[in-house]
Amino acid sequence: MSGSEIADLQRKIVELKEEKGAILLAHNYQVIEVQKIADFVGDSLELCRRVQGVEGSDLIVFCGVDFMAEMASVLNPDKRVVIPTFEARCPWLRCCP
Repeated sequence: MSGSEIADLQRKIVELKEEKGAILLAHNYQVIEVQKIADFVGDSLELCRRVQGVEGSDLIVFCGVDFMAEMASVLNPDKRVVIPTFEARCPWLRCCP
């Protein structure tokens, strides 16, 4: 993708995030383009804890792997937690299915 295409996609994601009132969490291994538009960046447990008590949003979008989203859901039972793709895997474990 070109720089302008990436910027356009980032803008669309931010608009959708605001429209839905979502909180965007990005694990620190996510690409910088995702980290730049995230509300919080960090390791999985840190992110799950940081979003606790955040008012004004009941939707968490967790840019990470499924177990991270599951932990966010456990620690934030009053919020809906989604992941952009269920097929997401840790980039350091590319050998794993």
